[in-house]
Amino acid sequence: MLHSSCGFTGEMTTFVQPSKIKNLFICCLCSPRVLRVWTCRRPRARRNLLVGTACVIYLGFLVSQVGHVLPQHKGGHQKISSRSLQDAAQTPFLGIPLDGTLSPPNFQEPQFGSNGTLLPPNVVYITLRSKRSKPANIRGTVKPKRRKKHATPLSYGQHFPKAAFLGREEATGHRLGRATHAAGTTGAALGARKRQLDEYRHKGTAIRERGHHRPGGISGAIKKAQPQPEESNIRIYSESSPPWLSKDDILHMRMLADSQIKKIQEVPSRKAVLVVFARGPSTTGTACNQGHCGIVKRPLDMSEVFAFHLDRILGLNRSLPSVSRRLEFFQDGQACPVILWDSSLIPTDNRTHSSVRLTWGQYQQLLKQKCWQNGKVPKAEWGCTDIHHHEWSKMALFDFLLQIYNRLDRNCCGFKPLKEDSCMQQGLKSKCSDQDAVDLTHIVQRRHDRRHLTFIDNKGFFDRNEDNLDFKILQGINEFPQSAVSVLKSQRLREKLLQSLFLDKIYWESQGGRKGIEKLIDVIERRSKILLTYINAHGAKVLPMNE
Repeated sequence: MLHSSCGFTGEMTTFVQPSKIKNLFICCLCSPRVLRVWTCRRPRARRNLLVGTACVIYLGFLVSQVGHVLPQHKGGHQKISSRSLQDAAQTPFLGIPLDGTLSPPNFQEPQFGSNGTLLPPNVVYITLRSKRSKPANIRGTVKPKRRKKHATPLSYGQHFPKAAFLGREEATGHRLGRATHAAGTTGAALGARKRQLDEYRHKGTAIRERGHHRPGGISGAIKKAQPQPEESNIRIYSESSPPWLSKDDILHMRMLADSQIKKIQEVPSRKAVLVVFARGPSTTGTACNQGHCGIVKRPLDMSEVFAFHLDRILGLNRSLPSVSRRLEFFQDGQACPVILWDSSLIPTDNRTHSSVRLTWGQYQQLLKQKCWQNGKVPKAEWGCTDIHHHEWSKMALFDFLLQIYNRLDRNCCGFKPLKEDSCMQQGLKSKCSDQDAVDLTHIVQRRHDRRHLTFIDNKGFFDRNEDNLDFKILQGINEFPQSAVSVLKSQRLREKLLQSLFLDKIYWESQGGRKGIEKLIDVIERRSKILLTYINAHGAKVLPMNE
């Protein structure tokens, strides 16, 4: 009766698909008898009971038929038709990028082991790493200091400890293993990784052998490591020092800034202190003759450090190396300039501090004669000295930029001095009526080089206004050095001064860092513009003075 009402005439067969089960159940529910039972008026509780019973019967049919369908895949390999492959290939893969970072799925038959168990498929884990960008090169920043790696000396057989080397091999093996698993490599790839590991072992063995037999290698007992020196106050972060500073300049600067002081001796005539460094010989005379002494001046003379760097940048090379240093026994630990003691300088008298005694009138006469210029030997009646004519031009340019008046204008006759100036304290300003008789001071030569001057006592003044500059320093000068003028015209004076003064850590900090240094450079730049205007206005020549 049930089959006839639903339209089935054949015998009941085994249902292999859930859709047939669903149709059969719907037909059963749609039979006239069921409909009559459902439409009759019955209590609500009995109606709910019938609905629940029908749902349980339906679920039972589904579970029983699904159990018949699933075991069919366990019997052996099931072939997938080409039609199903085409349908699968046309199916979109949601969430998978189409830029080639992931490969399309591989439709292949599952692999089974010898015991009939299903083997896990090869899984490839892909890690997307963002491209690392290089840091921006910001102009004006200071290059960080490079830290040098100091190797600890080891004894024979300890250049590469066995435990450490094996630990590196083991760690390398683990990394190779993880990389192999992550990339899903095949047997050939594993063989390549093994050969790479063997090559790493052989290379490490060769390094150990070269360490034992290299020239100068450490062997025998362990040598005591030397204590690491403290950080130098002369900071050079690049591979080489600025080109205007020679190797001797750097060596002298490091000695003056970092060497330990062994002896101290006062120099009353110069209001300074002579110090002997520990790296020199025991006796003071021998140490100073070998260049292991320095003169420590007052903090008010700190401009001598600036003058040294300006001298080197301008290409004059006439001043002595000078650095800034803090000494506990002098000026309460304030920053003071320390100048190299040069034993080759000709001794001077205590009155003019000069190796050649000249008055202002004699000096002006020498400028007119142009002594020793172009290799021309001066006549005896000219009154020339051993100093070359170009040396006066270099000294005048240098003194004008720093407004050093104690060499050419000792009595302050060319400007309005302050009460703090030495000419006012000594009462020399009133003696400007007879300027030709005024002595020049601090005109110094070397014993082995009397043609050139050496600039000493280079105390400059940065508080001099542009309308109160001492132009008397430039009087009689008609030629200027080309190297110095080219630097002033190149508009790179500020850049070079910053690079050079930054080497001296104590001086940089004592002047207020870059902000304070910039103020000093501003003064020099304004004076350089005035000097260039003076050269053009007076028609002075700019000549190479490299002899």
